[in-house]
Amino acid sequence: MIAIRLRRIGLLLFSLLVGFIGFFQMFARSAGRFPGDYAALLAVTAALFIALWILLEIFQPYGSQAILPSIVILSSLGITLITRIDLRNARIGQPTRVGFTQLIWLCLALVLCGLLVVLLQDYRLLRRFSYVSMVVGLVLLLSPMLPGIGREIGGARIWIGVGSHTLQPGEFAKLFLAFFFAAYLFDHRDQLAVGGKKVLGMRMPRIKDLGPIIIVWLISLAVLVIQHDLGTSLMYFAMFVSMLYVATGRTSWIAIGSVFFVIGAVAASMIFAHVGARVDAWLHPFSDAEFSKAFGGSGQLVRGIFGLAAGGLTGTGLGQGRPWITPLANSDFIYTSVGEELGLSGLLVVLALYLVIVASGMITAMKIKDGFGKLLASGLVFTMAFQVFTVVGGITLVIPLTGLTMPYMAAGGSSLVANCILAVLLIIISNAANKPAPEVSSDTFKYEALAVLRQQETSKRSGQDDSDHNDSDQDEETDLPATGRIPARQVRGGGQ
Repeated sequence: MIAIRLRRIGLLLFSLLVGFIGFFQMFARSAGRFPGDYAALLAVTAALFIALWILLEIFQPYGSQAILPSIVILSSLGITLITRIDLRNARIGQPTRVGFTQLIWLCLALVLCGLLVVLLQDYRLLRRFSYVSMVVGLVLLLSPMLPGIGREIGGARIWIGVGSHTLQPGEFAKLFLAFFFAAYLFDHRDQLAVGGKKVLGMRMPRIKDLGPIIIVWLISLAVLVIQHDLGTSLMYFAMFVSMLYVATGRTSWIAIGSVFFVIGAVAASMIFAHVGARVDAWLHPFSDAEFSKAFGGSGQLVRGIFGLAAGGLTGTGLGQGRPWITPLANSDFIYTSVGEELGLSGLLVVLALYLVIVASGMITAMKIKDGFGKLLASGLVFTMAFQVFTVVGGITLVIPLTGLTMPYMAAGGSSLVANCILAVLLIIISNAANKPAPEVSSDTFKYEALAVLRQQETSKRSGQDDSDHNDSDQDEETDLPATGRIPARQVRGGGQ
């Protein structure tokens, strides 16, 4: 156990060292000095990461050891690139502190994760509050529509105002809806697994069992219509369909979900202008008409592609590129910033770190025996995988842009906090999956062995007593009295 803990703390310290070296190199090339406020906040962040590791070792000792170091490197790289753009903005007279604010959000996320590790030692407690989670998730999802607190930014109404800051409650809604989906599908998996007629070789579900997927599909469309948020609506629907497949094991649900997805996507591109604009920018990114559009064109997408190309294989180096040419290079398009300054090799490392988190979650989902934990782990990890795929796929022209952000890297406190909580939940579930079965202690085994020996000795003695008793009865039978009467003791003993 000591060797395992040394390996874990070694991984964490190595990841913290990598993050610090990245910050130091970026500040040395971009500013020529390391600001004291950043150094102090980085020290606090490192201390909080170590404190979280200690809590995990105490309360979740069998949790996955690869998730936390991966988060350290991803979040450090993201904040480094965000701060890089802040320094450039300061040079042109438009100072911003997005990177410093992101560090504060990371500290808050680590504190909340530590509280979660201490208070939620058994994830199965979440199943008791399934419908409460549904209500909370829907309230968070629809809260931006409330007058007075809702904020519309970039054409999407998915933020709420908290003082001078904004929060994206949909990031937290995905966690609560994942709790509800896992509990609901666990309770109704037998009904949903019942097959109906065969179509194209697949056993289709019964008509009456299509209710849940239709309801979630309609909610996703409502999010798209009301909030103009394509990415979130796709994420919720994809999360539910994937968990539905895990719960039932029927590929027909994937086929039905794909049909609903195609219908919704085609209808949305024809009805809603902002969705149609993203599809046009995806299909014709290099056309002059699309590139020159003031809003909804392909200008941002094309600049991001050229930024990736400028990075080449090894990149320009931290602090040596020009990522600010691409709009929103610190949030929606931070992936292009990585490609420009770290090149293709840096992009592959980033994708490998995400793959480590996803693989750890998938292994947990396969190993754990509890059905609720299996559904919850698979739902959470698929949500992250889908989010990464849509961002990378949108930037590289595989799919249209969706507006989602890279977990742990993009600027945005709500996304950072929610995804850190998601990762800690995966660690808690993996602790239950990896925990060894309770073994019988040596003292207990000793007592049980003595009890067995005592029982065997008692059986032997009772057998000898019965044998001696029968022998004495036979002796008495040969010496019957002259009267011919049988002694009463012999009758009671059964000897004749």
